[in-house]
Amino acid sequence: MADFNLEAMSLKELRQMQKDLAKAISTYEDRHKAEARAKLEAIAKEMGYSLADLIGVEVKKTRAPAVAKYRHPENPALTWSGRGRKPQWFVEAVEAGKTAGELAVG
Repeated sequence: MADFNLEAMSLKELRQMQKDLAKAISTYEDRHKAEARAKLEAIAKEMGYSLADLIGVEVKKTRAPAVAKYRHPENPALTWSGRGRKPQWFVEAVEAGKTAGELAVG
């Protein structure tokens, strides 16, 4: 361990050391958890498993973007998948007398 002469250090150096120590202390546990996780993942991989498989944690899978089902009658760049809130152009077209089938992507 380094031998510091705290009496010889300036106030600026002491404050910087205090900040560095606080940061090292706060990240100590996180660093050790990350190391442990990496070791466990390596062992699981050696045996042909993922760590999630062994501990039963479900991994969230991201859903693929929805395919467009409806297209704006005048601007084909505007589409809607049919999921979520109806876009204003869709609502206006239906109110103007169009049916959802007429706005459907061919």
